[in-house]
Amino acid sequence: MRSLLRGLRPRLMAAFLLLTVLGAVGAAGASYATARTLLLEDAQDGFMNPLVQDVRDYAPRLTVPPAQEDLDGFGSYLRGSAVVVYEGLRSTGGPDPSFIPAEMRERLRTSGTTLWQRRTDLTEPYVVVGIPLVRADGTPTGVEVWSLLYLRGPQTAIDSFSTAAWVGVSLVLPLALGVALFTARGVLRPVRRLGAAARALGSGRLDARVDVRGSDELADLARTFNQAAEQLEASQVASRRFVADVSHELRTPLTAMNAVTAVLDEDADTLPPDTAVAARLVSAETRKLTRLVNDLMEISRFDEGRNLLELDDWDIGTAVRDTLAARGWATSVEASLPEGVVARVDRRRLDVIVANLVGNALKHGGVPVRVTVRPGVIEVADHGPGIPADALPHIFDRFYKADTARSRSEGSGLGLAIAWENARLHGGTIEAANAPSGGAVFTLRLPS
Repeated sequence: MRSLLRGLRPRLMAAFLLLTVLGAVGAAGASYATARTLLLEDAQDGFMNPLVQDVRDYAPRLTVPPAQEDLDGFGSYLRGSAVVVYEGLRSTGGPDPSFIPAEMRERLRTSGTTLWQRRTDLTEPYVVVGIPLVRADGTPTGVEVWSLLYLRGPQTAIDSFSTAAWVGVSLVLPLALGVALFTARGVLRPVRRLGAAARALGSGRLDARVDVRGSDELADLARTFNQAAEQLEASQVASRRFVADVSHELRTPLTAMNAVTAVLDEDADTLPPDTAVAARLVSAETRKLTRLVNDLMEISRFDEGRNLLELDDWDIGTAVRDTLAARGWATSVEASLPEGVVARVDRRRLDVIVANLVGNALKHGGVPVRVTVRPGVIEVADHGPGIPADALPHIFDRFYKADTARSRSEGSGLGLAIAWENARLHGGTIEAANAPSGGAVFTLRLPS
């Protein structure tokens, strides 16, 4: 049962239905009780009032203490609807006095007032009425008039009303269910919109916003979400602008430093050993910093939407072969590059994607590294230890490195992120997985 009420919508519907059912049952119960009381009182009054009046009309004629013929005359006057009792005598005809409850008869003798009591035997309800005859001074005469009325008619009406009430309750349930569905949907619609916007924001869409409608608590929550999203977007824009500005400012000094380190590389062999080591270290770190700055500038262009595609029809096998040859990987990589697999791509950006995927496999995977081209697909597989399961969801994140021991490696931590952005720019995808036989597999899918 708890699992069925796990969501907010089922709980709202259950609460609404419960309140509706309780209200309907309560209303039906109250109506039933009121109708039952009115019907029984109406039947009882219609029976008792004429009987009491007949007793009052005949009482002055009755001789006290009465003889048997006096009791019979009184009973005859009451048309046989009651039995007149005096000590051990009773009128002839009328109901059998055995129906009179002993405790009720005792109370009648002590109270000296008319009493009635509703009772139920094995078949149907009835009302017992006891009327004492008293003298003018209020002292009892000992004469009692007893009668009973079976409540068949009122009980039938009560049963019919009860059936109608329960039928009404059962008809209310489908209506209540429909109203509950409609109400829950209306209440949860802003929550669903807010959830969708939160998921979009979490996936990187910083422009995600929620339409604010009304002035209730959910509207306040939507406004708060929008304000937080705006602040987050502004902070992200400021951070990206800062990175772009810093990268741009570093390009000029790095250009000069690269020219100097190129000279140092050429003259390293003529320098003293310690100086040569220092020169080569400076040269290597300068190249690494240059790659990092270039990658940061490329990422900033993606963030600003300034990267454009120059599409043309290219033979993918030939393009991959050129990428491997340009970087001296032709002999280090096993390649299956059939000719005739043509796709419409940006040749330079495809080169960046393949270079980053193959370079990553050569650095961090195990040999042999294999590149396979199929229609719409480029697959890069290595035979290393694979990618840890907890790293797979983050492998294309910026500056993410699955192996913390590689924090000072040659890579900038942006290569796979740049490859992913270039694939997305083409309308394609890159997927990372582990092969069943071992090793990581990166699959680039290009739109047909």
